[in-house]
Parts: sequence; C-alpha cells; structure tokens
Amino acid sequence: MEMTSAEILNWVTRYGYLGIFSLLMLGIVGVPVPDELALTCAGYLVFKGYLAPELTVASAVMGSACGISLSYALGRFIGMPIVHRWGYLAHITPELVRRINGWYERFGKWALLFGYFIAGVRHLTAFIAGTARLRIPVFALFAYTGAFVWSIAFISLGYLLGDRWTLILQRLNMETWLAVAVVAGVIILSLVRRKRTTRQ
Repeated sequence: MEMTSAEILNWVTRYGYLGIFSLLMLGIVGVPVPDELALTCAGYLVFKGYLAPELTVASAVMGSACGISLSYALGRFIGMPIVHRWGYLAHITPELVRRINGWYERFGKWALLFGYFIAGVRHLTAFIAGTARLRIPVFALFAYTGAFVWSIAFISLGYLLGDRWTLILQRLNMETWLAVAVVAGVIILSLVRRKRTTRQ
C-alpha cells in the first residue's frame, strides 16, 4: 500500500533531507512509494521555507541515484532469477520485465533518462540495463542526469504549486505533465548549452 500525502508530509517534515533521500531510494528500487508525490511535497516544504532548495535537490538526486544504482547492480549480478523469485513483492512480473526490455531495446540508454517520468518504467530501466550489461560510465551518465532532471522538475512543481501541492494527488493529468515537461526541457537545454559553452 502506497503512502498517503499526509504520511509523506509527516515523514519529510520529521526526517528532513534524510527522509527525502530514503523515500526516493526505496521508491526507485520498487518499494511502493509515490515518488512524484514525495518530490512535490519536498518542493512544497521549500516553498514554506522549511527546507533549503539546494540541499533538497541534492538529497533527492542522491536518493534517486542510489536507488537506480542498486537496481542496476541487481540486474547485473542477479538478473532474472530475482524477478522470478521475489518480483511479486514489488508487483514486478516476468511479463512486465519483457515489455520493459522491448522498450529498452528500442530506445536504449535514453530510456534511463526519460524512464523516470513514466511510472512503472523507472523501477525497471536500470534493472534491464544491468541485465544487458550496459557499460557503467554510459549508465551513470544517463541515469544520473535523469535523476537530476526528474528530481528538480517535480521539486520545482511543488514549489510553484505552493499550498496547492496536493493537486498532484488528482493524478498527473496532461496539464501537469506539460508543466513538468517544460521545466525538464529548460533544464536539459541549459545543461546542453553549458556543455557546448565549456567545449568552446
């Protein structure tokens, strides 16, 4: 059973940056934590002045990076046997893994970056990358960039929504996804522009 908005707010308020880190790490691995809700809640607490924006983003990115690294390691060293034996605990079936695997084969390493924004996919992209023996430097580049973009996009959404942050509970409708996509697009463009400027 997933945590409610009140439980997440209580958890993050009580444990602060450690709470954000732990929720994101566990959520990425596959524990039933509503990741977007946790990030939006963190953004709301930044809006209220309870959390510092830099440390909030750092906690979220580190938690996401640790979670996705653990998923990659599980896929690389244990692979499919763990799905057959324990996958049901996180509602992960062999059929779901096969579907994600097909998606991963079509989009490759880009699935690691954009998979964060698709519920059910982000939990398995790193696992599939591990089973496919994707090189660690390539995995790190795309997975950790995705963690940064995804985290800051939803934290920004929570900050912009302010006291209306629980609107995220009404599912991520098209307008919400559009807002997140715009924020994510701005972040990606800024990173690309900064990289080009550095090369020149």
